[in-house]
Amino acid sequence: MSTPRPAALDARTLMAVTVTVLAWASAFIGIRAVGEDLSPGPLALARLLVGTLVLGLLVTRRGWVRPAARDWRLLAVCGVGWFAVYNVALNAAEQHLDAGTTAMLVNLGPILIALFAGLWLGEGFPRRLVLGVTVAFAGVLLIGLATRGADADLVGVLLCLVAALTYAVGVVAQKPLLGRLPGLQVTFTACAIGAVCCLPWAGALVTELGRAPATSLAGVVYLGVVPTALAFSTWAYALRRMDAGRLGVTTYLVPPLVIGFGWLLLDEAPPALAVVGGAVCLLGVAVSRTRSRRPARPAVAVTTA
Repeated sequence: MSTPRPAALDARTLMAVTVTVLAWASAFIGIRAVGEDLSPGPLALARLLVGTLVLGLLVTRRGWVRPAARDWRLLAVCGVGWFAVYNVALNAAEQHLDAGTTAMLVNLGPILIALFAGLWLGEGFPRRLVLGVTVAFAGVLLIGLATRGADADLVGVLLCLVAALTYAVGVVAQKPLLGRLPGLQVTFTACAIGAVCCLPWAGALVTELGRAPATSLAGVVYLGVVPTALAFSTWAYALRRMDAGRLGVTTYLVPPLVIGFGWLLLDEAPPALAVVGGAVCLLGVAVSRTRSRRPARPAVAVTTA
């Protein structure tokens, strides 16, 4: 008996994945540019407030499905982790690292998604996952060596790992919700929860926006509308139609896109050793997602709290 092949993607799902990847790649560039005028916490709050406003307007036209108690717990995990902590950590990381290096490190997320999805969602736990994690960890060490000249850069590496962890936790928490609630509602609620978590930076946001140039204000609006409201919605649409591990693999494309955008728009590029380390990280992710040729085991039933 052979392992069944994954179903082909329909055109709408493929388009949703494409929009998500391009929008998230552009976010690394936008954060790097706007970060010159807004500090990490205020920037996260501004982005989430804009995203919540846009998503809220869309949700009011679709109706509301009342979440159960267990849904609220998962929404809280997704909102606090993926939307609040992830954004603050990512913004802070780009204060220390170039956009390309940051993207390569955050792209460890698919390995963590595969680990968590295998443990909690019953999507399988391939033996190659351990090998992939080992290879990817070697890539992280290479990137760490590339930034060893400054303690702040090493802090940036750690912040990227925090972002990758919270990204993965958020995806795995989001997946069960999409079987019970509309994707747009899930995205809006998680984004609103993230914005509430970032409210302590409201005073700093007002101060920094008051002296920020118009280009940075436009950048904040872009980050809230496109990489947040649009891209998280298209991600939820695709995640509802694909397993979490398989969709996470599509983010392989983000780092090379970010490096290209960074070179064209910011005139910056990662150190050569960091590029090698990023390539090793991506190799580890690829190895971790290689499917075994052995017969597939029966799917494990998923039970959510």
